[in-house]
Amino acid sequence: MPLEQIVILAIIQGITEFLPISSSGHLAIISDLTGWKDQGLAMDVMMHVGSLFAIIVYFWRDVLNLVAGGLDLLRFRLNDKSRMALYILLATIPAVIFGLILKKSGYLDALRADHTAKLTIIGWTAIIYGIILYLADRFGPNTKKMEEMKLPPALLIGFAQMFALIPGTSRSGITISAARFLGFSRPEAARFSFLLGMPAIAGAGLLTFKEAHDAGTSFPTDMWLAAFLSFLVSFAAIAFLMALVKRMSFAPFVIYRMCLGVFLLSIAYGYVNLA
Repeated sequence: MPLEQIVILAIIQGITEFLPISSSGHLAIISDLTGWKDQGLAMDVMMHVGSLFAIIVYFWRDVLNLVAGGLDLLRFRLNDKSRMALYILLATIPAVIFGLILKKSGYLDALRADHTAKLTIIGWTAIIYGIILYLADRFGPNTKKMEEMKLPPALLIGFAQMFALIPGTSRSGITISAARFLGFSRPEAARFSFLLGMPAIAGAGLLTFKEAHDAGTSFPTDMWLAAFLSFLVSFAAIAFLMALVKRMSFAPFVIYRMCLGVFLLSIAYGYVNLA
């Protein structure tokens, strides 16, 4: 894969994974807009793994607390740390089940191969979930902290995360929207969203590694390079978003999603021709 493609893909992944504008949607359409050969799901997953390590490094205190909480769960000790670890674990299950269903159905692979359907779905999801993000951020209470998380809201956010498997939805966008509807402040909603993403991203990475091992294949150097670059850009994107949400709303991202959706739908419906 050309170096410039690796760099651009890593930058796109790093920025869009944590800003509520959909990394999967951008990665899915980049080949259509540039004429590059589709990078494939394995490359996408490797870049997501880079983003995972960015979460771990940025939120290292929260991660250590979750690890400690997980160990306490194994010892059947219930405390604030173990409850949060349990909430993260249980909230991940809906997305895992939905992901396995989609994988078995072959839906995502078929979607990547269908140019018009892909642009149409990503265009509409960019708009629809952008509107949901706006409504949640505009009308959702802004009072709760992550330490006030209980099991019911954690599960609701987890069920919302399922829809992120549809390209264009945005995992961070839909989980932040759910958390904002439930009354969590912007910084706390983003914080829980990022921590909730760790098991899902890690699981996808492990599954990809297992499939590659079973097939007797290895990950070429360009995938590891893409993962490292994605880590660097992802870390910067997390820091940017966490600083931004303390000062302003998600309105700029909503506007971007609207523009992106209209642009993609204009291509899908034949109003714009990039050829």
